[in-house]
Formats: sequence, C-alpha cells, structure tokens
Amino acid sequence: ARALADVVTPPGSEVTAEQAVAQLGAFAALLESSSELRHVLTSPTVPPARKKALLARLGARLGVARTTQNFLYVVSDHRRLGLLGQMREALEKLLDERMGVARAAIASAQPIEAVQQAALAGKLSRLTGKQARLEFAVDPALLGGVVARIGSTIYDGSVRGRLRALGRRLATE
Repeated sequence: ARALADVVTPPGSEVTAEQAVAQLGAFAALLESSSELRHVLTSPTVPPARKKALLARLGARLGVARTTQNFLYVVSDHRRLGLLGQMREALEKLLDERMGVARAAIASAQPIEAVQQAALAGKLSRLTGKQARLEFAVDPALLGGVVARIGSTIYDGSVRGRLRALGRRLATE
C-alpha cells in the first residue's frame, strides 16, 4: 500500500489517489464475490503466467490503470491477493494522512440534516487541524446528541453519555 501511495500521490501521476483506491476496491469486491476466481488467483498450483493473463483481462474489463495493474501483478507474484481488501484500506489511511484528512465516524440518535453535517465537519476540522471526512450512522440507543470517533479519540456529546457521567458522579459522592 505504501509503494502504491508513493506512486499515485505526486502531481501528474497516471492515476489519481482516489482512482487507485476505487480500482483496488472494485478488484477486491470482484475477488470477494467469486470464490472460484479467488481460488484461481490465490492457488499456488496455478502458474504465475496464467494468473497474470487473468489479471490483465479482469483489469481491462474493470478499466484499471496501468499503475494499479502493475501493483496487482506484484501482489499476485508475492501471493498476497487474498489481502487486497486490507491493502485498499491501508492505502486509504495512508493517503488520508498524506493529504491531511481526518476520518470521523459520527453516530447520532436520528439522521443529521445537511446543514448540521456541514457545521459538524467544520467544528471537527478546527478541532483536529485537518480536513474532516465524516461517515454517518444512526444509533437510537444514544437517545439524543452525537458521538464522534476520530481514530482512537471519542467525543461523546450524547444524552446517553451524559447520563452515564452523571450516574458515575452520583455514585462517587
């Protein structure tokens, strides 16, 4: 993932970082959807030349750029195609770090409106000093408010969290 990130991040690269992530994701999804394909590409009994030819045909069908295709060849040669999904995730995290993006998982009791999403993104961007990329989920158990997770840091502004904190305070007094 680090090697691919090094190739796709410089300006003027054949493929953009976002395209590389999308292409790896499409290829990983294809591998996950077909156990036969996954078996052929990960089996040590299938000659590397046949794997490379199959990768070339699949890459052409998916519209995979030459840079990404070469990455797939190297991964196949090292018998690591089974880890392609994890490599895509690692690439995404590396690219986010290099581009100054902080991923935040946001849970709320109810769906958040677009205006509130933008305000929350701005607040988290100021808090982290990076551009915040938010992923939203609804968790009715929160009762109200929002919980934001950025890496290992959790910002709990939920009613459930406040009730728990109040309960702990009352129990210690």
